[in-house]
Amino acid sequence: MLIKEESDISFKKISTKKNILIIQDIDGVCIPLVKDPLLRKIDPNYIESIAKLDDEFAVLTCGEHEGERGVNRIIERALNSNNKIKEQGLYLPGLAACGVEYQDKHGNMELLGLSIEENKFLSEAPKYMKKLLEKELVNSIPFKDKEQANYEIKKAICDTRFSPAINLNSLFNIFENDLKSKIKLQEIMLRVMSEIIEIAYTKGFTDSFYLHISPNLGIKNGNEIIKFATKEDIGTTDIQLIIKGALKECGLLVLLNKYIKNKFGYYPFGHNFSIRNAPKGIDGLISLCKKKIRPEIMPILIGVGDTITSNKDILENKWLRGGSDRGFLTLIQELGKAYKKENIIIFVDSSFGEVYRPSTKDQTLTGITDPYDILKLNVIMNNGPKEYIKWVNKFCNNRYNMRKK
Repeated sequence: MLIKEESDISFKKISTKKNILIIQDIDGVCIPLVKDPLLRKIDPNYIESIAKLDDEFAVLTCGEHEGERGVNRIIERALNSNNKIKEQGLYLPGLAACGVEYQDKHGNMELLGLSIEENKFLSEAPKYMKKLLEKELVNSIPFKDKEQANYEIKKAICDTRFSPAINLNSLFNIFENDLKSKIKLQEIMLRVMSEIIEIAYTKGFTDSFYLHISPNLGIKNGNEIIKFATKEDIGTTDIQLIIKGALKECGLLVLLNKYIKNKFGYYPFGHNFSIRNAPKGIDGLISLCKKKIRPEIMPILIGVGDTITSNKDILENKWLRGGSDRGFLTLIQELGKAYKKENIIIFVDSSFGEVYRPSTKDQTLTGITDPYDILKLNVIMNNGPKEYIKWVNKFCNNRYNMRKK
């Protein structure tokens, strides 16, 4: 499948529309992917540009806003200020932790659909993860000494507040050209995180959590499918413990609920709507929208993501399609059809960072999509976050100036 050069979106065409909403992933889109999440950086110009969109922009991410690893800390470092950001509304508004952590542009936080008991278990999970991972790795990796082992395990455990995870990027470096060992690490990570689910079961959380595998090969029997490393693709780099129901496509409706309240003064799905009471599946989500949102107030949606996958299963002769952004991008596309809106899907090539991903550099979309994929990419940012940020800066200024007239 050859890439079509379409990154020059008509600014006038979109900017003149009355109601629009950009819904955007973060890592790999506006922040280049790095092996150590604590070293992520964001362009200050991008932050200033996004603020001009006011209620017409929201993030939708499996990362988090707050905490040591949160995006808010990256923004504060980029602008070297805390008070200015809060006062001027320069935080990225939207939904994090795949759907439970909502904040506005001033950093005012709201937890949606998360019980006190579930929150407590999530805070305890990293301790279990560390103990289990330590036990697995001692017999698998020839660390130089205990100090190196502790350092690597600490880096691998992401003790985020609502989506604790194991990330293998640093451990992969130890086996740079050893494919078998990389696959073994992925097997260990899956084993450890599966044990975390078992621990949750024993504590009474039989329907509270699931494992979000990134990137993945879709879903089988209700579970996301791990993508093992190959010579061409590093495959799955991290697995998160996520609240059940916290899917980005469900989060999209939470954002629409907030958008319509801010713009038109009421919640179409109700004040207490969250990912926990959203319908399951694209058809159910579209049906709810059609019942509750009138066509004249449904905005044109611009969805932006970088993590979609498509790989051919030769043995079963079928395509395995996944990726954490696939669900919400597909929903945006299908809502466009249902409402006869010119919704736009933007794909950002995130292979320019430190984490190897399937790339558009060879002018194909192998490993990303396929000729039979129902998800169609309207715009492809071949040059990654750099190209996307350049587009955002231009678009936001154009939209801001149009509104002032």
